[in-house]
Amino acid sequence: MAEGELSARKNDHLDIVLDPARAKSRADNGLAAIVFEHCALPELHLDEIDLRSTLFDKALSAPLLISSMTGGAARAARINLHLAEAAQELGIALGVGSQRIALESDADQGLTRQLRRLAPDIALLANFGAAQLVAGFGLEQARRAVDMLDADALIIHLNPLQEAVQRGGDRDWRGVLAAIEQLARRLEVPLVVKEVGAGISADVARRLVDAGVAAIDVAGVGGTSWAAVEAERAHTPAQRAIASAFTDWGIPTAEAIVAVRAACPNSLLIASGGIRDGVDVAKALRLGADFAGQAAAVLHGATRSSAAVVEHFHTVIAQLRVACFCTGSRDLAALRQAPLLPRGAARR
Repeated sequence: MAEGELSARKNDHLDIVLDPARAKSRADNGLAAIVFEHCALPELHLDEIDLRSTLFDKALSAPLLISSMTGGAARAARINLHLAEAAQELGIALGVGSQRIALESDADQGLTRQLRRLAPDIALLANFGAAQLVAGFGLEQARRAVDMLDADALIIHLNPLQEAVQRGGDRDWRGVLAAIEQLARRLEVPLVVKEVGAGISADVARRLVDAGVAAIDVAGVGGTSWAAVEAERAHTPAQRAIASAFTDWGIPTAEAIVAVRAACPNSLLIASGGIRDGVDVAKALRLGADFAGQAAAVLHGATRSSAAVVEHFHTVIAQLRVACFCTGSRDLAALRQAPLLPRGAARR
């Protein structure tokens, strides 16, 4: 596909995702059904609750990842600069959007080592799509993607549903797992595999971990629906109808977290997919995630300034801290053991 066409597609994606009414999944992420047992006597100082975590040997102030959201569009350069500046100030991790165009052309779209210079202390994750691994990309492109940013890890994103309903999408996914396994064995940095909003099952996660993948990002149903996005981009009623039928397709985030943690008890697990606030972060961690990621929720702020991104995550972190406080959890290890109410006992 020509660079100009890819860039136009990415611009369309940004426009649509910035309007949640056009991009939101019809399905719920499942976290609303999870309710903590309130602790009326926490015996803690709120300000001393420890949210610190570590991702790929980088110490972070909170278990948060700014998830991949932009890549390919020229205006994404400004967004990525804002995200990098904010991630450094906040002390949280950052995953960039797809570097496919940057790897196939001279148009880096701001995906350069400038991001590392702006964010020298955080975990920074490179990214391109799994479909490219059977369409010409390999170890050379993976190393270039990492080197382009001086990244700590490489994300390979899975988006078969989006590709299936997208005009000009990548239809041939034969051999993707074998290509991921080969890359995981040879690449010098850890490999992260993430979905983009339809979830990862226990079986797929186990196969990926057995192939050498270091971390799984479940990216479940409940946030942006890329089927809905592609329905908005459809040129014909038939294309729109095909994509629209899948706007609630996939595994809800809460179910994916539980299933993948059970299947991969010792693997790094990232929860994303409709994570709305710090309470959702707390629920995701309680269900078994090590980190939680947000993308669309912060995109509006990222188009304006790094300060807007910082303000957004200050709120999320404060909410997570209160959730710890009101479950009597002095740190993340305690939060992961916090009592939950029995199913059906919550809000009636």
